[in-house]
Amino acid sequence: MSDHTVSAPLLPFSTHLSDSDHDQAPEPHVIVTVDDDDGVHQLPNGDDHQLVTHISEVDDNPYAFLGAKRFDMPGSTTVDPFRNNTPRIEGVYEWFKIVVCLPLALVRLLLFGLSLMVGYVATRVALYGWKDKHNPMPKWRSRLMCVTRSSARTILFSFGYQWIRRKGKPAPREIAPVVVSNHVSYIDPIFFFYELFPTIVASESHDSMPFVGTIIRAMQVIYVNRFSPTSRKHAVSEIKRKASCNQFPRVLLFPEGTTTNGRAIISFQLGAFIPGYPIQPVIVRYPHVHFDQSWGNVSLGMLMFRMFTQFHNFMEVEYLPVVSPHENQKENAVRFAQRTGHAVATALNVVQTSHSYGDVLLLAKALEANQENPSLYFVEMAAVEAAFHLSSLEAVEFLDVFLSMNPDSKGQVEIQDFLRVLRLKPCTLSEKMFGFTDMQKSGKMTFKQFLVGSAHILKQPLFHQACESAFTACGDDGKNYILEQEIHGLFTLFDTDHDGKISKADLIACLRRYPLLIALFSPCLLQQTCP
Repeated sequence: MSDHTVSAPLLPFSTHLSDSDHDQAPEPHVIVTVDDDDGVHQLPNGDDHQLVTHISEVDDNPYAFLGAKRFDMPGSTTVDPFRNNTPRIEGVYEWFKIVVCLPLALVRLLLFGLSLMVGYVATRVALYGWKDKHNPMPKWRSRLMCVTRSSARTILFSFGYQWIRRKGKPAPREIAPVVVSNHVSYIDPIFFFYELFPTIVASESHDSMPFVGTIIRAMQVIYVNRFSPTSRKHAVSEIKRKASCNQFPRVLLFPEGTTTNGRAIISFQLGAFIPGYPIQPVIVRYPHVHFDQSWGNVSLGMLMFRMFTQFHNFMEVEYLPVVSPHENQKENAVRFAQRTGHAVATALNVVQTSHSYGDVLLLAKALEANQENPSLYFVEMAAVEAAFHLSSLEAVEFLDVFLSMNPDSKGQVEIQDFLRVLRLKPCTLSEKMFGFTDMQKSGKMTFKQFLVGSAHILKQPLFHQACESAFTACGDDGKNYILEQEIHGLFTLFDTDHDGKISKADLIACLRRYPLLIALFSPCLLQQTCP
């Protein structure tokens, strides 16, 4: 083992200098003491374990050695596109209406169950013996599905949608083979199933849903796993194949990828726009006074109960003019999606934000952790992903780390909790690491600052190489692992598989989870490159 271990100064420095040697001693060092769960680890001689780095090398940016510059925080909006505005039953009128409508709710529930059963049976008959699902459904089977479509309209009636206001008309399938719509409630796909009987794009998990899974299979659904690039690529290929053949139904997509409250349009996913076919946008509104019908943060059971106990629920559907790609300009999918999103947002008279399904995952994680205000952890994931190529799952992992820092009611973390989770003690370097993300110099850090700062470091071209070099510097005696005595205070953090030693995979996995810690290895990395 070389002299450069994490339990010793990473730059050569003799602790026993004679008087004559003091003139050649290195410049002063900033000492970072690494702290474990319950306190300070002592060296055999009684000194604290130390990580040392050079002041002139670190300057005010501890990540300059990676080529990482200070970053600008992306702007944020105060709009919450997912929050249901009536999550609880409030007001005398609403309670009175619910009590009055309880007998009606029971009748509606029976009608819903009967309609669902009739539609399910008709669908099973239509699918019976049909093996070639790769090609369009035979006409006689499609005609049988009209029974299920009628059942869908009866289901809408049972939910209180006695009449539905329409504006405009669906364009012929030959003109617009793809339809996109904003997504507010589970009522949307029921309506479109009845109105258009389209082919839809849905999550693979929907296939296992009772009754519903069977019915959407009859729509020749295109399944997609949004976290699998291969699955997304296959889904785009299927959209193109089915949109190009008039024997298939038109293709319906909800490009937002999740439901919103209808008061904003979030970023559009590109699956509907990559094939380059003309698209007809459709907008759905649910006008209300006392009961917000958007899904939001309301459970499915509660939402159904509230619908059953309303005299009438309002729904408006508007078919917008067809949007075609600019073929002469070779318009890309991003621009095509932006134009379509703008048309939808303009018709709804709402703003379009950079939120995405990734923000829903962050919201779910914050709710799971019982955070007082989960919406504080929205980061407008589409913008973050575009800027840093960070996946939603990676963002959720960073939120898990941030929540372990015990953020306050405003979703902010102070430096002592930041240092506790990263096993650091107060010093100049650790303060600079915190300051790198605390762009406003407020002494507190938000999740968005932590996420963007971590992603900024993680996605640096030199980051992986720095991780490799850090392992070599700490274990350069030929071993393929680092032992506890060689990297004391941080050992429990880096030993991700708890096998008593740190492999290269362990070190890289830990630094990917805590990329800000790469600053601790800057002295040995700089020494390798600077003679």
